[in-house]
Amino acid sequence: MSLSVNNFIEALKIVSGVAIFFVWVVRYDNIKKEFQDYQLPTWLRDLVGILKISFAVMLQFPNQQLAVIGASGITILMLGAVTTHIRLKSPFRKYIASVAMLTISSLILYHILA
Repeated sequence: MSLSVNNFIEALKIVSGVAIFFVWVVRYDNIKKEFQDYQLPTWLRDLVGILKISFAVMLQFPNQQLAVIGASGITILMLGAVTTHIRLKSPFRKYIASVAMLTISSLILYHILA
């Protein structure tokens, strides 16, 4: 792959890490409210948070196997988030961030495996 594509993927990894940190740490009250509004259990919220932060950290390491686990994990979690929003008939503006993160993690995963 070209240097510019590699740089783009590295930038996406950083964006993913920053976005997940921001949502799950800085804006954690919003996450608590969202899970409560959708009547999802607190244990699920905590598990998803731990997994997302862990997977986002894995993306930051140069080890390709860790990056695959991180990108795969985020992709799976985002598929779950988008599916949940669709099943609950959320307005698209409520889950556009999940779709964006799903796209980003999928691109990262594709690039690593290609």
